[in-house]
Amino acid sequence: MEQNFFIYNTLSRKKERFEPLHAPNVGMYVCGPTVYGDPHLGHARPAITFDVLFRYLKHLGYKVRYVRNITDVGHLEHDADEGDDKIEKKARLEQLEPMEIAQYYTNRYHDAMNALNVLPPSIEPHATGHIIEQEKLVEQILDNGYAYVSNGSVYFDIEKYNKDHHYGILSGRNLDDVINNSRELGGVGEKHNQVDFALWKKAQPEHIMRWPSPWSEGFPGWHCECTAMGRKYLGNHFDIHGGGMDLVFPHHECEIAQAVASQGDQMVHYWMHNNMITINGQKMGKSLGNFITLEQFFTGNHASLDKAYSPMTIRFFILSAHYRGTVDFSNEALIASEKGLDRLLTGITDMKRINTENASDAEVAKFVAGLPQRCYDAMNDDLQTPIVISCLFEACHLINTIIDHKAKISVEDLQKLNDTINLFAFDLLGLKEEKGNDNDAREDAYGKVVNMVLDLRAKAKSDKDWSTSDKIRDALSEAGFEVKDTKDGCTWRLNK
Repeated sequence: MEQNFFIYNTLSRKKERFEPLHAPNVGMYVCGPTVYGDPHLGHARPAITFDVLFRYLKHLGYKVRYVRNITDVGHLEHDADEGDDKIEKKARLEQLEPMEIAQYYTNRYHDAMNALNVLPPSIEPHATGHIIEQEKLVEQILDNGYAYVSNGSVYFDIEKYNKDHHYGILSGRNLDDVINNSRELGGVGEKHNQVDFALWKKAQPEHIMRWPSPWSEGFPGWHCECTAMGRKYLGNHFDIHGGGMDLVFPHHECEIAQAVASQGDQMVHYWMHNNMITINGQKMGKSLGNFITLEQFFTGNHASLDKAYSPMTIRFFILSAHYRGTVDFSNEALIASEKGLDRLLTGITDMKRINTENASDAEVAKFVAGLPQRCYDAMNDDLQTPIVISCLFEACHLINTIIDHKAKISVEDLQKLNDTINLFAFDLLGLKEEKGNDNDAREDAYGKVVNMVLDLRAKAKSDKDWSTSDKIRDALSEAGFEVKDTKDGCTWRLNK
């Protein structure tokens, strides 16, 4: 399907028309989680963002190889050159093997992603399964003169690289002053400069997880894994590298430096970054201790939550904002998302109740004909999911208007409307009906009783016993059921 799809490239700082390097094949790499704790809301946003991108690229006809890594050793995370390995620390506390901890939380992450209807990636490589590839990357950087060995560890030489290529092109940082100032600082230890980052670290005696290398028994630096695994599965040049905005510096900046230092040119064409989820304006994350796990959202078991929220409510909440905008958590925002999702799903269900006519009204036909391209235009404009949702809400309003016999629609236009809504709501945005929740169970249990009571109300109306008819309607309303009279009878639904 020919579409002019534009995405924002963090590297160029502008929207660019998406033109794959090897169309119709597309290579996409996204930084996955470090698995030492339960997945939280901050994990959900990149997963859902790039899930929508994955779905849309496939819909456009591309053959997408989507790689999302698992960082299964804590010392490969962030600036842990001198810090604790959180997985090893947890393993000691719980008297388990580190890989037991990693596997347990990897399984928890997969369960959460499945609940959020996030499609699995094409390949999900683990950092510990690609030590050889990371060592090879380090050797290439050493051979090209952009790294040095110090006491069994290997560090990237920022000063040397910065003179030849400029370090900071993704984040816009100028490190000349930082490099000069670092010389005046004490405690740089093995490094030539404070800003040099570890490519390989010699393991201390107490370190559990270690691998042999030409330099020492140790482990790769955090930044190596994505560069090494991206190249292994997508080649030296691939289309998209994604992740959270907090990874722009230092992680993705270091990835660019590693790729150029090892192979001589850029590895990635488009860099894409989703913004953060915040709580009271502060980034949500494990390091700050202000995160809420996805399981806590699903169960309501957290002091900051007024109630439980379903996985699709969380997905709808995230999609209701553009992926590059900040989303601030609040119960009010989640309740609004819950109501919005219910409104959308109810509208989709209500399409089954529409009585078609031989021809549509002119305005109805115009709306139905234009809806697909309006949704495509929004998706093509750097995945404007809030605009797509707004278009779908307009469609739901039209559905209600038709049900109320204030507009007419033909069989053909109803099918087009149904196809468009299902394509964008379910196939591309990844929403789905959530069966098995409390409301569904109660509807199944009470359905026959409610229908029987409504039959009694219909009998009262036919007998012109308006008092009994109104009494039945009011009693159902007090019990949480919404009864709506239509030209063709009445309908009911259980309010949330």
